[in-house]
Amino acid sequence: MTLANYSYKYGHGYKDFSLEQDRVIAEIKVAEMPPVENLKAAILDAIYHPIDSAPINELVKPGQKVAFICNDPTRVANSFDFMPVLVNEMNKLGIKDEDMRIVFALGTHRKMTDEEMVEAVGEDVAKRLPMYNSDCNAADDFEYFGETSFGTPVWINKLICDVDLVIMTGTIVHHFFAGFGGGRKAILPGVSAMETVRRNHSLMMSPNSQLGKLHGNPVYDDQMEGVRLFAKEHKLFLFNAILDAKKEFVKIFAGDWDSAHIEACKFVDKVYGVEIDEPADVVIASCGGYPKDINVYQLQKTMDNAWCAVKEGGVVIIIGECEEGSGSAALEKALQENPSPDAIKAQLEKNFVIGAHKAFAITRLMKKAKFILVSALDKKIAKDLLFEAVDTVDEAIKLAEKSVGTDYKVVLMPQGSLTVPLLKKKKKTLKMA
Repeated sequence: MTLANYSYKYGHGYKDFSLEQDRVIAEIKVAEMPPVENLKAAILDAIYHPIDSAPINELVKPGQKVAFICNDPTRVANSFDFMPVLVNEMNKLGIKDEDMRIVFALGTHRKMTDEEMVEAVGEDVAKRLPMYNSDCNAADDFEYFGETSFGTPVWINKLICDVDLVIMTGTIVHHFFAGFGGGRKAILPGVSAMETVRRNHSLMMSPNSQLGKLHGNPVYDDQMEGVRLFAKEHKLFLFNAILDAKKEFVKIFAGDWDSAHIEACKFVDKVYGVEIDEPADVVIASCGGYPKDINVYQLQKTMDNAWCAVKEGGVVIIIGECEEGSGSAALEKALQENPSPDAIKAQLEKNFVIGAHKAFAITRLMKKAKFILVSALDKKIAKDLLFEAVDTVDEAIKLAEKSVGTDYKVVLMPQGSLTVPLLKKKKKTLKMA
């Protein structure tokens, strides 16, 4: 048998391994699309010829105030590439630096350091514009806009409430329970209070809260209701980019925060949705390196994607460094106290806790397949999280063979946080109604 060698991203480096070639039934990668040749020109074209919106020069007037919402480090956005272009264009339209600000959409994630903020938007922009973390736990920082039909109280950061235009930036990939990222998520959960996020995310317990599903997904529908309450009184403009696996821009969508996002999601399905003929006994998936494997909290998204490609009773090997450990004390506590999928589900239905919801997301996947981590994660923490953790892919393959035997087929996912395997006979499409 011919051995093939592979090198998959792991943290800031790589993990190497070998496989017999005839075992591999598919290596799933992001669709090859030409990158944007002239990024500045593409940005300007998008904002001056937006989807279902007036062009940017009609939305702002000299002397007005503008707030940009930008991604935190857990999401690859390349904000440092487009923010200088957007800020300079605002200047040309009469908006002074002192009348602009950047608010980082942390959701419930940790605060960014000053260094991380500078790295996110670039030194030039960081020197010119004030930058803020949206701290979901700082109750006094939020303004109330009412309640959704799902019972979610809508508390939005005041930093985007006293401006003339909010520009929602970021990138879009599939999301394991909100359907897709981007769009409304910049505001809810991005710059929302903890209780708003908690109530919204509690809707993930619904079987309709699915990867790739928007309308009819209660998490998405609730987020849309919440942002509409805010948008009654505030002007919004969407700027979402689609990146390939090399973190290069392949397309930019700008305009109405709702319809431009829908168009972008259709495109994301073409880029990241990959057909496979059959599920595999073993799936080997890399998160794609830092920051997608910064902790278990983020790594879980790769688990969800890999789950789509594995057979019942199969094994999924996740390659993810987890340099920041689990990423959530609540996640660890939930699994330590409720070490089974059913126990986790029952506890969350009684009391939904952010962080603990990831415990549900992880353990529900384990009902179908065994998950092995190739990770630097502390072995005790890994065990507490119901994972078996090893140092090399070869070790993981040997462990997998104990479960599936020696006659097995493999699906490889070098860009596991991005790609979504779709069985040909069960291919799903984005439903707009």
